[in-house]
Amino acid sequence: MTFQQHSEVLAGDAPGQTTTLYWYTAGPENAETKVYMQAALHADEQPGTMAIHHLLPMIRDADAAGKLKARFVIFPSVNPLGLATRTLRHHIGRYDIDTGINFNRRWPDLYPLIKEEVTGRFTQDAASNIALIRAAVGKFLAAQQPVTANQRLRNLVMTHAHDADIVLDLHCDDDSLKHIFTSPDLMPGLQDLADRMQVAATLTAEDSGGGSFDEVLPNLYRKAQRDNPDFPIPMSAETATLEYRGQADVTDAIGKEDAQGLFDFFAGRGLIEAAAKPAKAAPGPTPFEATEVLRSDRPGILAYHVELGDRVKKGDVIADIIAMDGPEAFMARTPLRAGTDGFVLSKVSAKLTAPGKSVAKIVGSEILPSRAGGYLLED
Repeated sequence: MTFQQHSEVLAGDAPGQTTTLYWYTAGPENAETKVYMQAALHADEQPGTMAIHHLLPMIRDADAAGKLKARFVIFPSVNPLGLATRTLRHHIGRYDIDTGINFNRRWPDLYPLIKEEVTGRFTQDAASNIALIRAAVGKFLAAQQPVTANQRLRNLVMTHAHDADIVLDLHCDDDSLKHIFTSPDLMPGLQDLADRMQVAATLTAEDSGGGSFDEVLPNLYRKAQRDNPDFPIPMSAETATLEYRGQADVTDAIGKEDAQGLFDFFAGRGLIEAAAKPAKAAPGPTPFEATEVLRSDRPGILAYHVELGDRVKKGDVIADIIAMDGPEAFMARTPLRAGTDGFVLSKVSAKLTAPGKSVAKIVGSEILPSRAGGYLLED
């Protein structure tokens, strides 16, 4: 049996402060495929942790039966630093409260960091080229001397993830339907994952602008390909951010459903020797640039006119913003209208809004001029 729990104590940034990170491994160490999975990088997003809570016994039992055909590395709650950031009874798990930086932003652009190490060493053997890149990244990570607790955590995470063939980062939105973020060149290869999750949308972008974790490895291989066009360098990491509904959607029933979807995805890939349940076809990929992030233009209280999944037309009222100051304070309502045709993917649960705050995401089919080539994320 290979199923094993691991832990590492990470030194904190204050004297005497430490935190412990836990993770699990299972499956043959010499397996052809490595799967890396993590949840709660945004530490206030727990649906993924609940899903892994139900998945781990399934992995353990499959391992005990000799059914695992891949090496699994699983971090059920990958950000213990964010778990500890509570202020005035409120959990601030999305941001490093010392720097204000989103925990899922500014992950490293690896190829420039290893370019000198790999240049001139590629061959016509694709497998050896991938091994070369992974070895160079591993060498780079091993040479780092992180200073802060967050830097130490990131280095440990990337050390475990950098040589994986499948990388799944489990998140959730505020109040949302299930969806996936991934790279366009990984579709339709990951359509089976979308089908198993039964997502409402798969949103694709090469670079969403924030240096998100799921973009690190695709950008590594993509930049290597473009810098070395005469050599075979496959896109050798299927990575995706899995958005499991909203923050409040944390129940045993939902977690079991999500765990079964993940298990069936791995079984369908032949990574677990088990019969996978049939899956219905989910919608195909949509460019993330075709999704409107609708933002408020003034402060006030939101009164929504729509529900998740509703189809809307450009100009339809998504919500009214109730004024809280001025001559018609608490009486006037200003409509906030959709800027595209599509369906409502997400809303916000906190109804007091401010200028520039995201109010909803509307998934359309046409790339929006305001979104093309820009920063695509909400924050």
